[in-house]
Amino acid sequence: MQRLALVAIVPTLVTATLLVVLLTQHQLGTLRGMAQNTADAIATQAASVSTAPLRDMQRRELVRIAESISDLPHVARVQIRAGDGEILADNLGRSGGGNGDTLTVVRNVTDPDQPGHPSLGSVVVDVSLSDAVTAQHASLRNALLALVLSLLVAAVIGWQAARWISAPLRRLVAAVHQLGRGDRHVEVEVTDQTEIGELQRGFNAAALALFDVQRSMEKEIEHATVELARKNAALEAASVAKARFLAAASHDLRQPLYALTLFSSSLAEDERDPVRLDRIAHIQECVEALDHLFSELLDLSRLETGAMQIEINEFPLDQVFQEVSRNFRMIAEQHGLRLIMRATGLWVRSDRTMLARILNNLVSNALRYTQRGGVLVVARRRQDGTVRVDVWDTGSGIAPEHQSRVFDEFYRVECHGGSERDTGPRRGLGLGLATVQRLAELLDTQVQLRSTLGRGSVFSFHLPEVPARPVFQPASDETPLDVSGMRVLVIDDEPAILSGIRYLLRSWGCEVAVAEDRIQALQATEEWPLPPDIVISDLRLRDGESGLDVLAAVEQRYLQDGHPPFPRLLITGETRSDRLREIMAARIPVLYKPVSPEQLREAMMTAWSTARATVA
Repeated sequence: MQRLALVAIVPTLVTATLLVVLLTQHQLGTLRGMAQNTADAIATQAASVSTAPLRDMQRRELVRIAESISDLPHVARVQIRAGDGEILADNLGRSGGGNGDTLTVVRNVTDPDQPGHPSLGSVVVDVSLSDAVTAQHASLRNALLALVLSLLVAAVIGWQAARWISAPLRRLVAAVHQLGRGDRHVEVEVTDQTEIGELQRGFNAAALALFDVQRSMEKEIEHATVELARKNAALEAASVAKARFLAAASHDLRQPLYALTLFSSSLAEDERDPVRLDRIAHIQECVEALDHLFSELLDLSRLETGAMQIEINEFPLDQVFQEVSRNFRMIAEQHGLRLIMRATGLWVRSDRTMLARILNNLVSNALRYTQRGGVLVVARRRQDGTVRVDVWDTGSGIAPEHQSRVFDEFYRVECHGGSERDTGPRRGLGLGLATVQRLAELLDTQVQLRSTLGRGSVFSFHLPEVPARPVFQPASDETPLDVSGMRVLVIDDEPAILSGIRYLLRSWGCEVAVAEDRIQALQATEEWPLPPDIVISDLRLRDGESGLDVLAAVEQRYLQDGHPPFPRLLITGETRSDRLREIMAARIPVLYKPVSPEQLREAMMTAWSTARATVA
């Protein structure tokens, strides 16, 4: 609109200005011409009437003539001079004289009656131009006023014309903005048959096509959203079903595996025949392999169901290193490998149990794929306030195409040339590194891999560092792991497990009573006036009964007689988060099936020693 208005005003301005200039110049010239003609006429008339008086030198008459001529309009001054230049009459007119705004005309007076027309004198007439100048100024003011009025009229007309011309374009702009805001169907009115009309029709056609495409896309998106929601629901249901299956399978399959562990350990207690001991060792090796597989499934199941609760503490990293070293040093030596856990004085803030599981899995995985050399675990302080833990191995390494997937569930790198140790019963499910990464994410870190095929690998992760504190070592008078003479009450709804653990505990010299439910447990306590040294119970008993409730009932039985609480131990294959939260709330030590005899013996002694220290 501004451009169109400017286009309309500029020509008007230029034309009006030129007209004003030309008309003013023409009027000025006209006024000067009129003044010149007037002065010439007056001078001629004065010269004509002054001829006779000049010839007779009638001064009085000449003065009278000068006075009469000076009374004429625009006459500023009249002088009549003799032939020798003498001023015979000099009179000022009504318009004044002596200023610069005058026009002077001189006429010679000759004697027409004498031969040769001799000069008698001259008449000088000054005509004033002030009136002409005033009229010129008034004319200029009128012209400027007319110019301003014409410009205003032109501006109004130009602005209105611009609005009228640009109105279709402005409507198109508004329609485009509506399309940009996502309005539904937008259409503009076709105002004429010119190029603007063609533009309006083209816009309407494009808007209609865009509207159709938008509706089609909305339908497709709605359909895709419904389909995605259905697939997400199915995926979530499958994930829940998988977690439930893993939890159920882990619990139900661990029951006979636990019984098998107990029976195989019991057979080895009193056996002396080397052939039979070798067979029992093979059985135990298979049991350990199954235990390893179930442990992987159990860890994954607990991670899937959110059963693992984080307990952040500050502790020396070297304690975890020593624990991992005790777990794997003998295995490394059996295969001619070196396991180096470099001592460190660094302290970290983390979950100690989860950190130990991460290192156990990484070291176990490294030993499995290492034929020569060994495994190195080292911690280094970083400048960003963290500690980087590295697990190095000199194994077969991982090819670049596999490195991005080794942390996926059930993904195993196929090894060639015998680079994997024990491809039989110790062959994994491909869950170890997936579990490691899940545990690392719970600890707000990430395990990174660097590997060179044929030269080895290094797994690294970071932990927050904290200032070191003095460590108070316990007294050196450690109680030996001797459980002989203990009175143990075992509660489990699996007869095979009861039979196996009763046989194993009796072989250790324990006095054992067994029960399958609350009623049998209370009946067993009737034979023991004093509380047992320890009660071992399964978490999930038959008919939905909880081992925690049975332990509470047995404890209430002895509290009525004034006896202090007895040590207790839970053994379970449960992975459901709600049941595990019950255990943590009860603050009862727990072991996960299958439990090796060494783990069971150590847990019994720890629970018994803790309870004795509490009473003392």
